[in-house]
Amino acid sequence: MTRRPASSQRPPTGFAAPDRSAATEFWVVRHGESTWNADGRYQGQADVPLSHIGILQASSLAERLTGQSFDAVYTSDLTRAARTADLVAERLTGAPQPQAHPGLREIDVGELSGLVIADIRERYPEYLATLLTNPWSTRRPGGESMEDLYARSGAAFAELRARHPGGRVLVFTHGGVVRVAVGLALGGVPANAWARLSVSNTSLTRVLLGEGSGMLLGFNDDAHLENLLDATEADDVLGQAP
Repeated sequence: MTRRPASSQRPPTGFAAPDRSAATEFWVVRHGESTWNADGRYQGQADVPLSHIGILQASSLAERLTGQSFDAVYTSDLTRAARTADLVAERLTGAPQPQAHPGLREIDVGELSGLVIADIRERYPEYLATLLTNPWSTRRPGGESMEDLYARSGAAFAELRARHPGGRVLVFTHGGVVRVAVGLALGGVPANAWARLSVSNTSLTRVLLGEGSGMLLGFNDDAHLENLLDATEADDVLGQAP
């Protein structure tokens, strides 16, 4: 995976692409499988470690990115993202030290933390019904909505973009925040489309973000996992697979 020259990335006719001299290219990674991912539990901002599979997934991504260079590496301050970042960063050129940023944390699921979907269906049927009709603004009981997450982590991306104009930055985070990055690149995501953005563990999503502009360069690339078990796609935004 080598960096292509900017001249080879031509926008469609009539589309004004972000100015690469000022915009920032983010490579956004969802963390490896956690122990609660494996158990089918909502975790949100609970600090849950990687599972054995999650460590293998992170190691596979590290092998894929060996020798790549980035202007900086940032991570959510939650263990599952930070551990994934450490395993990958040591294989990058210069072995950069990942910098923790709390704005990159997963959506706060509040009272749903630690529960499986069967528990949530039994205890919070009204919440689930409201979520179906308004997935954007409905808050998890005692937690955040996607709208809240978009504001919080969107501000974090804006801060990092201002720090690294014209640069390339590697970010380790969570499924919900990957969706925010996609939304920032596309200028928003159509209503009710969030649940269609399935994000695999340790997948790569690449976005170019400028001042009020963006471009989606790649989404949910998990080719490095082809020889491992299937990556977990269910998360705290989508809910668990049946």
